Amino acid sequence: MGIFEAIPTKSALKKAIKKKYVSVDGVSASTATLISGGEHITLRIPTETKPKKQLYFPLKVLFEDEHLAAVHKPAGIEVSGNKFKTLANALPQNLRPSQLSDTTTPQPVHRLDYATTGIVLVGKTNSSIRALNKMFEDKFISKTYYAVTIGNMKQSGTITAEIDGKPSHSEYKVLESVPSERFGTLNLVELHPKTGRRHQLRKHLHGLGNPILGDKDYALEGLLLKGKGLYLHAYALEFEHPFTNEHIHITDELPRKFKKIFPTW
Repeated sequence: MGIFEAIPTKSALKKAIKKKYVSVDGVSASTATLISGGEHITLRIPTETKPKKQLYFPLKVLFEDEHLAAVHKPAGIEVSGNKFKTLANALPQNLRPSQLSDTTTPQPVHRLDYATTGIVLVGKTNSSIRALNKMFEDKFISKTYYAVTIGNMKQSGTITAEIDGKPSHSEYKVLESVPSERFGTLNLVELHPKTGRRHQLRKHLHGLGNPILGDKDYALEGLLLKGKGLYLHAYALEFEHPFTNEHIHITDELPRKFKKIFPTW
């Protein structure tokens, strides 16, 4: 990784090798090709490629400049992957192409679960994708989520239970609680994940005994709300712009289903 500016990620490099775009000393390379030093490694991407089938899926754009963008991800769509209907495939039809010299196909730089709504940050140039990936890795981007949880909770707390054997850290604050005939109590909770483990907030709240409303994977027996989706929303991102040094604070208003339970929000 890092040899070719046009290929900023490991997955993109693997795809280029698989498509026979990379050669070593004039011979097509595979991922099994061993490098000992001194070889001549070449990347040749064909100028004429089949036009990609376009996904027409309107997205709400929350922020956009020449370097990066932020969009609202609805529930029920993957951020990226092998499916045709993904947020990544919808980005080119919703964002303006960057006019900078290293412009590329816009690419999400982090993930949200299929059922989670909220902000997804996107790089529009190769240098921006690299910079944002590094900022997430170094924890220079602050994330705020809102969730609706079930049961009585302390007003605030820190959860440090390991996930898959790895350290993990989430902080929470209860903003409002209302009585519920079926669930006893429902809480509007503000969450700040300090690490980025898979399903971290969902697992942490389930472990606390306060699962997220509508979470079919981490529900307590008899407390699953069906048909309304997951009540977890990526509400805000805050960071210093990697190229303009501007302080960026992006928010994405709460979905209507949250406001039905907590009208004042």
